[in-house]
Amino acid sequence: MTCQNCVRHVKEAITEVPGVKSVEVSLETATAKISSTLDLDRGALKTAVQEAGYAILD
Repeated sequence: MTCQNCVRHVKEAITEVPGVKSVEVSLETATAKISSTLDLDRGALKTAVQEAGYAILD
């Protein structure tokens, strides 16, 4: 991510994943803090971020 627009895209992508209650994305640390229900699909999170055009660093 290189700008606040990237942060917005990632946040929107993650927010659309079923089970996500809220998300905070940090440009400075390139991380996302996610509040979710217990049945959150981590694979769906990864796919959503990748489909938005961003890489996942494990």
